[in-house]
Amino acid sequence: MEKRVKTLTTIIAVALVAISLPVHAQNYPVRPVRAIIAFPAGSGTDVIGRIVTQKVSEYWGQQVVADNRGGAGGSIASAIVAKASPDGYTLLINSSAHAVNPSFYAKLPYDTLKDFIDIGLIAIQANVLIVPNGAPFKSLQDFLKAARAKPGSLNFAFAGVGSGTHLNNVKFAMDANARFTDVAYKGSGEAILDIIGGRVDAYFTPISAGIGYIQGGKVRALAISTAKRSAQLPSVPTIAESGVPGFDYALWFGLWAPAGTPAEVVGKISKDFTRALEDKPTLDKATTLGNEFNIMTPPVFAKFVRQQVQEFAKVVKAAGIKPQ
Repeated sequence: MEKRVKTLTTIIAVALVAISLPVHAQNYPVRPVRAIIAFPAGSGTDVIGRIVTQKVSEYWGQQVVADNRGGAGGSIASAIVAKASPDGYTLLINSSAHAVNPSFYAKLPYDTLKDFIDIGLIAIQANVLIVPNGAPFKSLQDFLKAARAKPGSLNFAFAGVGSGTHLNNVKFAMDANARFTDVAYKGSGEAILDIIGGRVDAYFTPISAGIGYIQGGKVRALAISTAKRSAQLPSVPTIAESGVPGFDYALWFGLWAPAGTPAEVVGKISKDFTRALEDKPTLDKATTLGNEFNIMTPPVFAKFVRQQVQEFAKVVKAAGIKPQ
């Protein structure tokens, strides 16, 4: 009799677990969700992350709490999410740094391709090469002429080792046949302030982080990193048309969850973030800041991330940089 009771109890427990999964996804979320943003306040990742999560909060009736955990090129935030409970209540918003980090760090505290579920691409945007207003460079040609005349004499800021801006620096220096002295910052906010103060010579700022300073006349924009000009900064030429033929580099932002997060929950997150990216007021606000969109399903985004990891590794290897 006791054996039968135990067997019946086991069957009921298994049945309840099976039933609870879709119900959990249907009701998700029942409490606030924490979105770990991989770069500090004011960064490109932070700006687009907050715009989208604000809209998703409205859909869910639960707050999506933005939690900035900048540092180490975004890998600190990635490590936090990799170790979080896979229940959908801790998400990662990172830039292309998530795919760059494996090439710059010899040993990360997580596996980029195994410890996360790739949910979707949030946005894509160009970086803008900015310099202090007091700098003698009026164009990219002036900047490169000075850099080539005295290799290593110009200080180039970037938002942490392994960040998207770091890779932009590496690719630019390699393609432009120039050498700079790199200076690491935690994020765009700090780097831009030092550009304004004339304490560093140049920085590739994400448009969303730097457009206000550019339009406000606080810094000088020399060139756009992508193959085409930005609709928000139409007078700023591309790097390719300014002396480095074929140059094209874009920064992108994505959404991840810890590996093991239930598929039903991932599906709901993907659906509602996509809905937010299709909301016209949200879209207009983000577009004004230089963002472009290419919505991807989780499987398509997973393939994209793996392709980017491989592409970034080729750039770093070609530049002769060894992982730290």
